[in-house]
Amino acid sequence: MLRLRTATDPTWIDVVLNDFDAFLIDHAACERKASATALKLVSHYSDRTVLVRELIPFAQEELDHYAQVMEIILDRGLSTQADEKDPYVGALMQLIKRGPEQYFLDRLLVLGIVEARGCERFGLVAEGLEPGPLKDFYIDITRSEARHHGLFVRLAREYFPPERVEQRLDELLESEAQIVARLPLRPAVH
Repeated sequence: MLRLRTATDPTWIDVVLNDFDAFLIDHAACERKASATALKLVSHYSDRTVLVRELIPFAQEELDHYAQVMEIILDRGLSTQADEKDPYVGALMQLIKRGPEQYFLDRLLVLGIVEARGCERFGLVAEGLEPGPLKDFYIDITRSEARHHGLFVRLAREYFPPERVEQRLDELLESEAQIVARLPLRPAVH
């Protein structure tokens, strides 16, 4: 289990619940982007058999989550909007080092961290919602995200020595904590 270095500010859930429609629209975009990112990795690293076998089902599951969130959005009479830049993901992407092997390692670890933060925040949403189908949905999403962040760290360990993975993961987690501390709270997953 990936351990984030800092918890989300508890007031984040108030921001989300006060503009839950905006949160849902952002959530849908996150699920769609996660699926697309996985497929891009599969295409780029098609010679890495374990990665291909693991990320195709991941992409399918994320696409299924996208469809489920879209149903909620449509049932609420909402529609999605043009994608906005995610300041959290953008800041994490700036940490990725260049060079084919380092880029590959960092990309896997950053994706694991993004999934871990999503897991934490979906859990907060599940706790903050009233009992009912929406709460149940976010409980299920939280469980799914818990599997996902572990997947990316396992993939990193598949292709790199464990000590290298752990050292770089520690560095990235420290940086992620600083990013979370400086970003404003918004009704979004990240």
